[in-house]
Amino acid sequence: MRGLACVLMFQTHCYDAWLGGVARNTNFLKGSQILGTLPAPLFLFLAGISFALVTDKLIRKNLSAAEITRTMARRGAEIFAFGLLFRLQEFLIAWGWAPWSDLLRVDVLNIIGLSMILMALTCGITLTIWRKTHAPQQEVLPNDPYQGMPSGITQSTEKETGFSRWRLALISTSIAVTALIALLTPPLYTTWRPTWLPWWLQSYINGCHNLGAPQPWLFPLFPWAAFAFAGLASGFILFSDQAHNQMATTLALFSGVGIVAILTARQLDHSSFYLYSTYDYWHTSPNFLMMRIGLLLVIAFLTYAWCRWGLATRGFSPLIQLGQTSLLVYWVHIEFVYGRFSLLPKRAESIPAASRGLLEIFLFMLILSLLRTRIDWKSIDWKKITRRVQPA
Repeated sequence: MRGLACVLMFQTHCYDAWLGGVARNTNFLKGSQILGTLPAPLFLFLAGISFALVTDKLIRKNLSAAEITRTMARRGAEIFAFGLLFRLQEFLIAWGWAPWSDLLRVDVLNIIGLSMILMALTCGITLTIWRKTHAPQQEVLPNDPYQGMPSGITQSTEKETGFSRWRLALISTSIAVTALIALLTPPLYTTWRPTWLPWWLQSYINGCHNLGAPQPWLFPLFPWAAFAFAGLASGFILFSDQAHNQMATTLALFSGVGIVAILTARQLDHSSFYLYSTYDYWHTSPNFLMMRIGLLLVIAFLTYAWCRWGLATRGFSPLIQLGQTSLLVYWVHIEFVYGRFSLLPKRAESIPAASRGLLEIFLFMLILSLLRTRIDWKSIDWKKITRRVQPA
């Protein structure tokens, strides 16, 4: 799924940066931009799933809620720091024409990091409350690897039901937070805008930046963090014992839920009932968020099918390769598309020319990914190589 997100990201950025003239007023660009609504949700959704995987392992190791919170919040802080470093790099490369406010732009890496911190706090609070209210009421079997877990469940309980009570609590809380973020997004962009905050802090809530109004090209917590929490709920389901033993069935059920969500969102969008006075389907509507989460669940099943039964099983897969280094290719390709070292003149190309540039970006990033994963850089004796290339 990360590889797919990378390819969708490449095409969105390349066509947006390079198409010019009449090409910018075509259905082709509109279709590209619609596909461009998926990469960020995919990255955030997968961040939530990965977060659930690591948290599940920490819980099974009997770590306390406080230890789990600290460990996972630290991971989120590292990603957030990478986001700030990325913004600093872009500002320095664009020195002379980039405004200083670009240093405080809310980008997808920033929100992935903050979402992970929020997920760490949410899981920690949920586990702490669950342990205090339920654990004393349960009995734990001697030498049980689940001993000390927040719910005090036994190993046999997990195997029989597939979902321990602590897991259900985390899933329910994650879904509730997802819904809460979706419902709060429209008013936070309109009537409840926190204008009393400094613009750089308000931007993390509704993406206003320093322009006085929310900007659609930014990635504030509302609504983007909802995709991470949706992934968190999905991850805790996927990593249960029952789902792990029946992965194809579980993901097929995910796909079914996704289709229902898509149809429901479409029906609500075409209904005459509006919950909010201002309705912006493409940016703040809970209906569009529901639609995209539904698509993510369908894509999860299709990706599994592709990797389990499709062409991905028959040899080298460029998508899988790109997915292994998604942060690296994200970091590098931006400069060759939007930055000073852009491969093509910005907003000046036809569709065929921009498509050739897209192919070049894809190939360059694939080569970069292979160099990153296929070479053991730590084993190279750089001192020996340096001595060889020095003149006699």
